[in-house]
Amino acid sequence: MISTAELTKAVEQALAYLKSAEQVAEAEVFASSNGNLLARLNYTSHIPCNGVEEPKSSESYGLGISAAFKTEAGTTIGFGSEPSDLSLDGVKRALEKARRGAVIDPEFSSLPRATGERRRLRRYHDPRLMKIRDEELVEVGWRVLQGGLKTFAASPRLAELAGGKEQIKALGLIVGGDVTIQQERIAIASTAMPEVQTDESTLIMAFVTAMVEAKASKGSGCSAGTRLDQFTDDAGVEAAQNALAAIGGERIKSGEYTVIFGRQPVADLLNNLILPSLSLSNFYSDSSPFMGRLGKRVASKHLTLYDHGAQRGLMGSKGITCEGLPTGKTRLIQRGKLVGLLTNYYEGQRILKDPRGAEKLGVDPNQHGSAIVPRNGFRFWAGGGRQFGVQAGIASTNAVVQGGDQGLDELIATVKDGLLIGRIWYTYPINGLRAGDFTCTVVGDSYIIKDGRIAAPLKPNTVRINDNIHAILSNILAVGKEVKGTLVWAADEVVYTPEIAVRGVKLDEIASFMEQL
Repeated sequence: MISTAELTKAVEQALAYLKSAEQVAEAEVFASSNGNLLARLNYTSHIPCNGVEEPKSSESYGLGISAAFKTEAGTTIGFGSEPSDLSLDGVKRALEKARRGAVIDPEFSSLPRATGERRRLRRYHDPRLMKIRDEELVEVGWRVLQGGLKTFAASPRLAELAGGKEQIKALGLIVGGDVTIQQERIAIASTAMPEVQTDESTLIMAFVTAMVEAKASKGSGCSAGTRLDQFTDDAGVEAAQNALAAIGGERIKSGEYTVIFGRQPVADLLNNLILPSLSLSNFYSDSSPFMGRLGKRVASKHLTLYDHGAQRGLMGSKGITCEGLPTGKTRLIQRGKLVGLLTNYYEGQRILKDPRGAEKLGVDPNQHGSAIVPRNGFRFWAGGGRQFGVQAGIASTNAVVQGGDQGLDELIATVKDGLLIGRIWYTYPINGLRAGDFTCTVVGDSYIIKDGRIAAPLKPNTVRINDNIHAILSNILAVGKEVKGTLVWAADEVVYTPEIAVRGVKLDEIASFMEQL
């Protein structure tokens, strides 16, 4: 990877050039270097395999330039980037792209300016993850894989089903997934904030699916952290345990159920529905289901949600945003009331000038600036790091659901009769985000609750949730107390959440024809 010192030097050189460039009224330079390392897991007990396959890595680096140009037609705004070249020639090419693509933007106020907040987080990444060797990556892959295999091998139930421990492999055991390490370095400066700021962050994560093919059961597991020395085999163990628990899954009929959403489903709903609805850009475009609700109740009083990008030890934390502004804590929903929104600098300035700003938010944005502080301007791209080739959008960092006072067993007892849903997939809004309607499939790690106890596993891929996010948020009846970090595949944020119990969730039975095949 490109060092922080090299990125700093490149940004300093670029900014010096831009200050004297023709027609440039103001400019911002963002340089980044990203590394992604991956070890693929692929174990099949009944087919020859390598267990850990395809250890590989990819790197990208470059710089992006945002500039405001003084022209005869007025001030125009442009963005250009150049990959794999931090030299002055690369700067010139990026500037030329910005100049060619520049347009008049009547909603533009200025490039980001200091907000008065202070940076809180420095030197928080793990140097070992930044310098990890190939052998260590493979070793971590085997650690996660062996966690799953040992769990299978130690299972008395599998031995009974197979007719002995030696025959367990004949059941068709599968453990697949990956271990991924993400490395990020950035440097940024502008004519408004000329001192170069830098940031470095690392993340290690594992996603695993385990199956007992002969019993058509599967389970999943995931784990993530910020330090190599604290990364365990938890993902493999969890996946195998869930696959064992799923043996003998049963169907349910369509209807309304009281549901305990596990951490992955909560994270999936946040990632695909709730957090986008709390983005100021979607308020500006009239596409949030919470239009006009700032300062008003949007959920059960049991729900408190905030974003915190500056909390040391949390996996999604960053020192600064990709606009060069400090990260921090933004309260979003406080005991059911909408109190803040995720925003970047551009959107924050744009809503202040919007003649319909008060109508869209429900309050005058000029009098409620504390609800729209730009702490979330990031250049993320599909979970792949901080990218020099895109402009800053709005993204959560660590989305934290505040824990309640009930453990999982207490939640199950509270529900009495219903479902514990542990994994959903393909969650998306239907009829547009603003309508709040959504659908998703329950794909595993889920159970039927009867008389306050787990009665049986729910057969995977046999029900879909078809509901509305307003109904889900309003009908929360209890929140668990154990908050853990959870990742959604290809998401940019990390969600810290407990389980959440919701009444009256609408489920539809699907794929019943498969029982006849």
